[in-house]
Amino acid sequence: MKRDRHIPLTETVYYILLSLLEPAHGYLILQKVEELSGGQVRMAAGTLYGAIENLLKLKFIQPVPSEDSRRKVYLITDKGKEMLHLDLERMKHMIQVTEAAFIK
Repeated sequence: MKRDRHIPLTETVYYILLSLLEPAHGYLILQKVEELSGGQVRMAAGTLYGAIENLLKLKFIQPVPSEDSRRKVYLITDKGKEMLHLDLERMKHMIQVTEAAFIK
């Protein structure tokens, strides 16, 4: 099977998509990404909003209604979940072959 051209995801995009398995606004996304990455990935707001714009264009995420009209809330789409899953499988394979190489 041919690999999707968006795979591999960048580490930042991977964590953004993962953080949007539940609806979240920008500041919450920043917090979730830092938490999920164990503090390894920290983004500036401008970086996040550029990534959000790109992910919206790719239809990996979508805006969802929010009770607070001042905040835009986003959620991962089925297409975004598929990309997240494909990248997870890619990384699992890399780990598997690497572990096998070290066991020899």
